[in-house]
Amino acid sequence: MNVLALNCGSSSVKFRLLAVDPGADVTQARALAGGLVDRLGPAADLRFEADGRSEHAKEAVADHAEAVDRLLRWLAASAAPIDAVGHRVVHGGARFVDPTPIDDTVLREVEGLESLAPLHNRPSLAGVRACRSALRTVPMVAVFDTAFHARLPEQAAHYAIPWDLARRHGIRRFGFHGISYAWATARAAALLARAPEQARLVVLHLGSGCSAAAIQGGVSVDTSMGFTPLEGLVMGTRSGDLDPALPGFLARAEGVDVAEVEAWLNQRSGLLGLAGGSGDVRDLLARTPGPRRLLPPRPQISRRLPGGAGGRRRGRVHRRHGGPLAGRPCPHRPGIRVVRPRAR
Repeated sequence: MNVLALNCGSSSVKFRLLAVDPGADVTQARALAGGLVDRLGPAADLRFEADGRSEHAKEAVADHAEAVDRLLRWLAASAAPIDAVGHRVVHGGARFVDPTPIDDTVLREVEGLESLAPLHNRPSLAGVRACRSALRTVPMVAVFDTAFHARLPEQAAHYAIPWDLARRHGIRRFGFHGISYAWATARAAALLARAPEQARLVVLHLGSGCSAAAIQGGVSVDTSMGFTPLEGLVMGTRSGDLDPALPGFLARAEGVDVAEVEAWLNQRSGLLGLAGGSGDVRDLLARTPGPRRLLPPRPQISRRLPGGAGGRRRGRVHRRHGGPLAGRPCPHRPGIRVVRPRAR
């Protein structure tokens, strides 16, 4: 059967069409087509490949729904038929800890989590709706980023807030980028000639969103993101960690509600807030430093990584075997490098 894997991220849509045998190991899947629609907006970057043929164009793609419609039309004309669709969904809360067939009830429950991941669940839902509209009877499954971290140890999962409030509102650290971490763990274990359950790793996911995770025994034991994907490292447009009093202070100082401040922290902060103009690493690495903004962004990225990956997360994993990196800014970026810490 042919399975379309669809990833609607905060600023792009990535996909791959895979020929798989039911029950076979996923590593045996054969890629039939793939590509992405990147930098959604008036000059989106479209790259599609199938059967040795490729298409590259720059054109206006307004949003995730339009991007999915565009790639589905391309697949219908260029590739094999689609028998099933797997959707990446970022926040599954406490309810969704396994791959879940999508129906109207599941859609409503995922919509209820939208406020916890506004940059991500909304695009994922747009992709699901676009596929359901175009493919109608094709079965679809949601795979949740939070599921990989669902069994975090209690000392990593809970915040130091009143226990009754945490239980009443379901507040805990969920963690994200779980699909990426599951793949990176399996791949790193294979390269290290170890079974995944024997690997001890600190993994970094560096993209528009960035996070770190400690992996031991094949499972997550700590991670930098928490209740929402806003916590942790500095990201493209997200602030990452900051003083918890800052949102309240800004709300009072600017005369706005907390929801508005949360929007600033999700959409106007991170590298965009530091450098201005763009939160995309590719743009910032190519830019000549300006006189009034904090540039270049590289020191800010590297300054925050030790706290996220080498601090308490490193402490969870003793005698780790490796530190894999995943995410789009990593490959072919001469301005981003991995530095091995000096032994102490």
